[in-house]
Amino acid sequence: MRVALVGAGLIADLRHLPAFRDVGPAAEVVALVDVDPERLGQVASAWDIPGRYTALDRMLVDEDPELVVLCTPPHLHRDQVAAVLESGAWAWCEKPPTLSLAQFDAMVAGERDGGPYAPIVFQQRFGSGARHARELLSSGAVGRPLFAHCDTSWFRDDAYFSESWRGSFTGDGGPLMALGIHQIDLLLMLLGPWQEVAALTASTGRDVETGDVSAAAVRFENGALASVTTSAVSPRQRSHIRVDAERATIEVHFLYDHGNTDWSLTPAPGVDDATAATWANSLPDTRSGHLAQLRAVLADLRAGRRPETSGDGGRGALELVTAVYRSAITGEVTKRGQITPDDPFYHRLDGRPGGAR
Repeated sequence: MRVALVGAGLIADLRHLPAFRDVGPAAEVVALVDVDPERLGQVASAWDIPGRYTALDRMLVDEDPELVVLCTPPHLHRDQVAAVLESGAWAWCEKPPTLSLAQFDAMVAGERDGGPYAPIVFQQRFGSGARHARELLSSGAVGRPLFAHCDTSWFRDDAYFSESWRGSFTGDGGPLMALGIHQIDLLLMLLGPWQEVAALTASTGRDVETGDVSAAAVRFENGALASVTTSAVSPRQRSHIRVDAERATIEVHFLYDHGNTDWSLTPAPGVDDATAATWANSLPDTRSGHLAQLRAVLADLRAGRRPETSGDGGRGALELVTAVYRSAITGEVTKRGQITPDDPFYHRLDGRPGGAR
């Protein structure tokens, strides 16, 4: 399978290119695109990539790839993904997917039944521990989910925010979008559709437009309540999701990826050992990460089926992030489906005029 990468920054060099190396002969990276010729040459030479381009459109014509990986800033994703889909190739797009629901809907308008599709990089879903936890919850084995926590407590110093686009509504969408969205997507995978959210944001230690911390209370359609918190000022870093169901607590502690041993299951009082033993994870240990999702994307591409993080599956976490900002800024509870094209927050994360339409 012919693959091209767009953007030669750290996420391509440290995550995507190692994943393509590890996936073996199933896919070949034939081209790299970057607007910085020096960086382009360095990364292409290091990874022995023959095709080197400074323009996406030219690469699509010359190389005719089947899969294009977008490792570029989010404000570029709408037009780049649209161009890739128009060429007939699939687009695997890094997070944040876009900086507004309007941009996302325009970006994926070129998807077609059977492909091409534009899955989003939400790699936390693809670890074996997460797949097992979803099966326990969706099957009803551990009973109804009642309460949950989703916490992204990371640390980013002043130097991180010295780039003018970081911590802005039009740059990276702030820590909630740039850091917390992966864990939010994993929570949605486990609990399903949300119903309404009430939220607060604040700038506590970094002078950034979006705020450096956020806290939200989320009600899910299944009746569960969840707290969703994101911080960029936490010296002891962790990512943590906990789901309290009727018959057990399912929990994972990690930072950037997770394996089977990072997950735990605590039976409720009264659950016998024999029943609890049936809940053990027998899946081969697959760590979450770009490689795990890459394997899934390649399998979907060969089969011509929709990847689970494309379309509504890729939009869900963006809609919840947008709703958190809407609630925090307006002081109103925001319901799922409420942010339509008539709502200013559909066009821009802070609801101000000037968003993409």
